[in-house]
This record gives sequence, C-alpha cells and structure tokens, in this order.
Amino acid sequence: MSHGHSHGGGGCRCAAEREEPPEQRGLAYGLYLRVDLERLQCLNESCEGSGRGVFKPWEERADRSKFVESDADEELLFNIPYKNIPQMSFDDTEREPDQTFSLNRDVTGELEYATKISRFSNVYHLSIHISKNFGADTTKIFYIGLRGEWTELRRHEVTICNYEASANPADHRVHQVTPQTHFIS
Repeated sequence: MSHGHSHGGGGCRCAAEREEPPEQRGLAYGLYLRVDLERLQCLNESCEGSGRGVFKPWEERADRSKFVESDADEELLFNIPYKNIPQMSFDDTEREPDQTFSLNRDVTGELEYATKISRFSNVYHLSIHISKNFGADTTKIFYIGLRGEWTELRRHEVTICNYEASANPADHRVHQVTPQTHFIS
C-alpha cells in the first residue's frame, strides 16, 4: 500500500499497514507509564530533564511543546529504568547493541520498528543510543513510544525445606514389589 514515505529496506510497520483501529492503537503504547521518570537519564540533552518529556501517551505524540534536543553534537543516550539496573555511558556505546535500527524521518510519530522478541523479553532497563541524525548539528526528538506488555515482577522468597542426607528406611516403607525385567530386541 502506498502511503507517502519510503521504508528503505528497514523493518518499520506503518499505521497504513496495520489492521488495528486508530482509537485502539494507543492502548498498546502504555509502557511509558512503567518508566521510572525520576531515575530516567538522557545524556547530552541541552535542557536538563527534557528527555523525560518525550515519554508520553500515544495521543500526545504530535505535541511539539515537549521535546529533547542534543547539546554538544547530534548524539543522545537514553537510560530508561524499569528496575534498578546499571546505566550506560557514551563509553559503553562502542559495545555490540542488542539491536540496531535505520531510522526514517517520521513527523507524525507513526512509524514502528519491530524488535527481536527474544532479545527484549523480561526487560528491566532499556538504553536507546541515537548516534546520528539526518544532517543537523543537533538532534531533536518529540516522542518515543514504548510498545509491549508489562508483567509484575514476582520474587520467589526463600522456601524452608528439609533435606535428608541419607534416607531413614523407617520413614519410607515400601510394599513388596515384584521385580520385572523388560527385554527389547
């Protein structure tokens, strides 16, 4: 279906290609509610704390009043905590990422990039490194949508168990068993 932009071989899925009704689409982007905004870090932001503003409801994605802009160059690094996991620094961006995307221009905030499900199951912390943009001196972002399902962390507390180092035969009475031998040929 032609819908006014090129995918350039990338893995995005556009609203024009989905079967979800538009009024239900925003329900899938509720993970922003689970982000610990107090501990969220955005490195190289020109205005401190502005990185928090791009994690907002789907319905507010077109709001241009909240944005983050890079400071010294075009790089931005988001450390998005769900639980207490160590944060990344720009030194860590040289490591092999779990997944890389080639981004397309998206002024409406409707492009989606499919993640490798096996890499992003049970995520407690997410870091997004934006290493370059489309040629500007700085990078400006208005919206980042996090799509997925939230499951409450369930901790299994210590269970008190008794283990026998050697079995006491009196505790394990067995009725007479007739031994059987099976032959397979």
